[in-house]
Amino acid sequence: MKLLYFAWVKQKIGIGDEDITLPDEVNTLEQLVFWLSQLGPNYRDALADLSIIRFAVNQEFANLEHPVTDNDEVAIFPPVTGG
Repeated sequence: MKLLYFAWVKQKIGIGDEDITLPDEVNTLEQLVFWLSQLGPNYRDALADLSIIRFAVNQEFANLEHPVTDNDEVAIFPPVTGG
C-alpha cells in the first residue's frame, strides 16, 4: 500500500509518503488509522482527531468504513480550504 500524507498531517508524521504491507487484521480505513496510530507518537498525534482529517482511496474520497488492500493508494489530509 502506498500512503500519502499532506499539509500538517505530513509535518506531524515527518514524511510525505511511505510504502507499507498491511497486517492481516487491517481491512478498512478505520483499522488502518488505528494500526498507524500504534506506530509512534508522531502518527498518534497526527491522527488523534479524525473529525478534521479526510481520506482518499485511489484518488476518490472515502469514509472510515471503506475497504483497503495492499494494492491501494491512500491519501490522508486535512480539509482543503480556499480563498
